[in-house]
Amino acid sequence: MSGRGGWQGLNRRRFLAVCSAAGVGQTLLPGVLLGMAAEVESDGAGVSGAALLKITPEMIDAAAAIAGLRLTAEQKAMMLGGLSRQRDSVEVIRTLKMPNSVAPAFVFDPVPAGVKIETEPGPVRDMMRMSAAPDVSRLAAAGVAEDSDDLAFASVREWAELVKTRRVSSVALTKMYLARLRKYDPLLHFVITYTEERALAQAAAADAEIAAGRYRGPLHGIPWGAKDLLAVKGYATTWGAAGFEQQSLDEDATVVKRLDAAGAVLVAKLSMGSLAQGDLWFGGRTRNPWNPRQGSSGSSAGSASAVAAGCVGFAIGTETLGSISAPCTRCGVTGLRPTFGFVPRTGAMALSWTMDKIGPIARSVEDCALVLSAIYGPDGHDRSVRDAAFRWDAGFDWKMLRVGYLKSEFDVPAKPDGTSEGAKRDFARRVYDAKYGAAALDTLRNMGVKLVPMEMPHGCHFGDMTPLLEAEAAAAFEELTLSGRDRLLTGQKSYDWPNQFRVARFYSAVDYVQAQRARTLAMAAMEKMFADVDVMVTPSDGAQLTATNLTGHPAVIVPNGVRGDGAPLPEKTGDGDVGNVGGPGTPVSITFLGALYSDARVAAFARVYQRESAFYLMRPPLR
Repeated sequence: MSGRGGWQGLNRRRFLAVCSAAGVGQTLLPGVLLGMAAEVESDGAGVSGAALLKITPEMIDAAAAIAGLRLTAEQKAMMLGGLSRQRDSVEVIRTLKMPNSVAPAFVFDPVPAGVKIETEPGPVRDMMRMSAAPDVSRLAAAGVAEDSDDLAFASVREWAELVKTRRVSSVALTKMYLARLRKYDPLLHFVITYTEERALAQAAAADAEIAAGRYRGPLHGIPWGAKDLLAVKGYATTWGAAGFEQQSLDEDATVVKRLDAAGAVLVAKLSMGSLAQGDLWFGGRTRNPWNPRQGSSGSSAGSASAVAAGCVGFAIGTETLGSISAPCTRCGVTGLRPTFGFVPRTGAMALSWTMDKIGPIARSVEDCALVLSAIYGPDGHDRSVRDAAFRWDAGFDWKMLRVGYLKSEFDVPAKPDGTSEGAKRDFARRVYDAKYGAAALDTLRNMGVKLVPMEMPHGCHFGDMTPLLEAEAAAAFEELTLSGRDRLLTGQKSYDWPNQFRVARFYSAVDYVQAQRARTLAMAAMEKMFADVDVMVTPSDGAQLTATNLTGHPAVIVPNGVRGDGAPLPEKTGDGDVGNVGGPGTPVSITFLGALYSDARVAAFARVYQRESAFYLMRPPLR
């Protein structure tokens, strides 16, 4: 680390060079030199007190040049006192060392003015309508064993019937899944902490209650896994991050409490990319069960991988900008990313207070709906959560729904985006994958669905709003940057959090507010689009992923096939390479979107497609 005395020889050219090396963006507020004066040449660690230099007109010149401003000598002279006072205030706030659990005073609401959402007083969960009891006689006859794939890959709905009728015990089911987790974890790296003692006690209690006639519902006795950003009392909550391996939070997250109340059995805390980024954590890279040389994607890495490998009945994931969608796509499982403000995040790691969402990952849409039915609704702590209704009805009359599709997203690419060999190979992969989207549309039409061509709203600049996510994340983990402990994190590339947190410190408060104002316009545009359709069909990537995460709309991600032997190879084929994505024998997905808080309706439609296509029954070729 550079000594603090290095500031004494700092000149304008050196000042700009250091700023450039830090990745400072062009939207820099002139007042950013508050941070510059504190952090340049401190190797990422914060500086305070006497180590802070006096702010000079030359510093303002440097900051103004990066911000794209022109200031007169008189203006700079007037700014000096205000900037110094601002810096003093910033230094005082920093001394608070606020934990990650402290949310900002403002609360994001994705619902545009004048839009009404459906609420209902009383026990909404009692109105849930599951599908008819499945025939589980074959599963019951097979018995529970570690190598019983049919049982391991059964749905929550099937397990619920088996456990309720006492043809399979929760203890036996729990032991089977614990054994499978231990069998496949050396290959897939999806477990951070086993919760075996807790799980076996919960399973025994479930069996005793059910025997006594006290059945709690479809999750009673079903083993599940938690993304390791959910606090569980008595166990480490590592956030997947080096430096937090021993962190223990003396509380249970609201989602954990609600699943406990539903009788579900927590068997493990599953891996997540470090601080909810990607699939790389302090224990390695979580792998894709369909191709263990590939990462699982993330950041709900272990949740998707464990479900795909038949190692838990269901799992909980979170999404800020793709962290349910991406691993579900990669691993070939189903995810329900709920409307923002549906599920309380109390006791969960905060990354972005205005974008974080908690949702289920499972083998089927109905499984996800049963889980969401247990965890949604206000808890009196997370102020973003609305008292909105979630009425799961497996028999919902989907034929009355207006269904659109993002036409241009399904179009077959006409030509490569360039003349390089890499561009040509990428073009070949996109052309190959386009046939899966076309087949999904054909399936829907054959079901009698009249598809309405639609396009995403133009002029919303969704991608240009995403720095607000990074700004919130940098605030949530400010102490890592100021203390220099960000060096402990596993990923240290330009796209990893340590560097992104540093860059975000130069995103001005004014620009953050402006991005939120642009977000208001985007929310209105998306609301207008969903006034014309009830459900939107789209590939799982593309512009919609950023847009709907910013506007808070729900999404259901379902498997949509497996690439054949003739599929183009990935960009890279090395073990664990970031570019090792896709290729022969790997899954693809399709996504269904809906209006705010229409989650149950979207899920009901997605379930019909899923059962028609049957891709959710696919299993990876694990040995």
